Amino acid sequence: MKAMMSHEAGGPDSLKLTEAQTPEPGKDQLRIAVKAAGVNFPDTLIIQDLYQFKPPRPFTPGGEVAGVVDAVGEGVDGFAVGDRVLASGINGGYATHLIANASGTHKIPDNMPFDEAASFMMTYGTSHYALRDRAKLQPGETLFILGAAGGVGAAAIELGKAMGAKVVAGVSSEDKAAFCKDMGADETLIYPRGSLDRASQKKLTTEIKTLCGGGANVVYDAVGGDYAEAALRAMAWEGRFLVVGFPAGIPKIPLNLTLLKSCQIVGVFWGAFTMRNPQKNEEYVAEIFRFYEEGKIRPRITARFPLEEAGKALSMIQDRKATGKIVLTME
Repeated sequence: MKAMMSHEAGGPDSLKLTEAQTPEPGKDQLRIAVKAAGVNFPDTLIIQDLYQFKPPRPFTPGGEVAGVVDAVGEGVDGFAVGDRVLASGINGGYATHLIANASGTHKIPDNMPFDEAASFMMTYGTSHYALRDRAKLQPGETLFILGAAGGVGAAAIELGKAMGAKVVAGVSSEDKAAFCKDMGADETLIYPRGSLDRASQKKLTTEIKTLCGGGANVVYDAVGGDYAEAALRAMAWEGRFLVVGFPAGIPKIPLNLTLLKSCQIVGVFWGAFTMRNPQKNEEYVAEIFRFYEEGKIRPRITARFPLEEAGKALSMIQDRKATGKIVLTME
């Protein structure tokens, strides 16, 4: 097998194309001949030892793949060689073959392309868990999304609309705003890039409130940094602020704001949820597949790279130049 491996902590250029023995599946495992692998922001962190989990080196990054089952381990029921599947985990995806736990593997519809399947579970799983479980988003509520043109943000647009919310997409450019409109956002807001002074934060708060009709019931924050406090100040009474990611830095929030608005700041750690509550996760997975079959959600893939150019794909994510989803293809 071939894999892009991390031999030492570093940025996207630190990955090396490596040949290794093709592994055999163990008990309750499958081997997948990978056709496509999703590229996600956590991949940029894990290779720098900045993620919640630090796998021993050398390791292969990549938390989601799609492909064909080509070997089945002992004790596996419900899967056979030749099945079209997607699988998600922590790492291992930037490779021609992946050993996956059967419990983290799902068959995909016959009409679902492999690149879409490889772009599906992590973004829609994260955003569905955030909106359905953590925020308990209700029809008629207003959802404001920071970083709405990225993978999880774009998924949140579609899921927010599928759940009956008004969606306001926050982005950093006109091109990204147009992309979000095409994804179904009701309104878009273009915020400045970089650090925000107090005046800029106040202006952003006012703009969010205006577009949300007085305040956001739910804020989906996939950006962090100085944008977080501005968005929190724009929340409606008893709003829910979802903490999803920090590409702009980890914010420091004045907690008195939660008292003044009687609002909640809620963490979103979908990966840990899937391990702690697999039964509930299966219910949520069934719902997002149903949304896909109904045409309510569909990954928007905006760039594809061959396996050996994984570093270029990660750089697009790290530099916040990506819209929608980026995938690696194996053939």
